[in-house]
Amino acid sequence: MAMKNTSDYIEEHIKAILEQVNVAELRRSELASRFEVVPSQINYVIKTRFTASRGYIVESKRGGGGYIRIGRITFSDKHELVRDLLKNMGDELSATVFTDILQLLFDEGLMTEREGNLLLATSSDEVLGREANQVRARMMRQILRRLDRKED
Repeated sequence: MAMKNTSDYIEEHIKAILEQVNVAELRRSELASRFEVVPSQINYVIKTRFTASRGYIVESKRGGGGYIRIGRITFSDKHELVRDLLKNMGDELSATVFTDILQLLFDEGLMTEREGNLLLATSSDEVLGREANQVRARMMRQILRRLDRKED
């Protein structure tokens, strides 16, 4: 079993708050103090683990009265989720964002774990070559289009 690091605990704490409220308003300094880390560690966790591709929306205001608001993106149905992903996806997808979207599709019940793992195995930079980011974007676009048809 993998050992958890401080970032994992911060992420779990924020997710626990989000289970109780739709939108969590957090103070960077309070979280940093609670976990005995510098505020930049909080920024790192939020920037890397609470992204749109993972299904979150983040609003941040820095300064003395600053805050971080984090909410889960909710969709009325699976079609809306797929269409939103298609609309907002660029011409390139990094391996990280590709993985995040696959995880979101799994979390939303649109993909099995096995399907996701097979796609991950075929979407690495090593397999896709120099144009990996562009190929991943084209792959994801096709996956989403097929899922949208499947859900009709």
